[in-house]
Amino acid sequence: RSKNRYIGITEPGIIAAESPNPIVNNLIIMPDIEKRLEAFVRTAHAIIVFPGGVGTAEEILYLLGIMLHPANAGIPYPLIFTGPSESAAYFEQIDRFLRLALGDEVASHYQIIIDDPGQVARQVAKGVERVRKYRLESGDAFFFNWAISIDESLQHPFHPTHEAMASLNLHREQPRHEFAADLRRAFSGIVAGNVKIEGMRAIEQHGPFLIRGDDKIMQALDDLLAGFVSQQRMKLPGTAAYVPCYRVLHD
Repeated sequence: RSKNRYIGITEPGIIAAESPNPIVNNLIIMPDIEKRLEAFVRTAHAIIVFPGGVGTAEEILYLLGIMLHPANAGIPYPLIFTGPSESAAYFEQIDRFLRLALGDEVASHYQIIIDDPGQVARQVAKGVERVRKYRLESGDAFFFNWAISIDESLQHPFHPTHEAMASLNLHREQPRHEFAADLRRAFSGIVAGNVKIEGMRAIEQHGPFLIRGDDKIMQALDDLLAGFVSQQRMKLPGTAAYVPCYRVLHD
């Protein structure tokens, strides 16, 4: 019997929608999605992202919102997007959207490696060695990432009401880490409208969330979400045909 620990970090809204990964033998339930995402960032030495849906895009933007913060410049944090060959289109869409919204330099914070698990393993090993060296030199712990700065605004729960979603600042005339954080909140609201009880009830009562921002960004967001829909990444397996819980408005 394996003595390895496979730690799952979840929150009540996810537990209510789907069961944990069966490989998990240590499950931690955080009070909300923000605490869950921070827990991933604090405990990991490297992050590997496999193809998912809008929730995966939310997690990527949360992490980039931290990595783009000036206080975290120079802190090594390996981030790799990977999957089989059929996932190439998913990550190409994500990459295009990130570059448009946050600038081409955002790609310096991640690698995309498709259909090559050996190369992923080698790059993670190199990245973890950089992390180890950094933590030795800086005196940071191996078991918890104390050095990385997580803005207080990222620690407060975002409640995706219709008013909150319509009030998001989805314009590029702001620091990139703040823009990434608000984009993350937009994706978080879509996740809630898709699969979380409170979000689904809000959509039933008041109609779709309205998301408004820069014209080019909103067009790219609309295209990205449409791609998720066509790839059946916006609903749980076995459920009815997807009806969007959002409308993207262009300035």
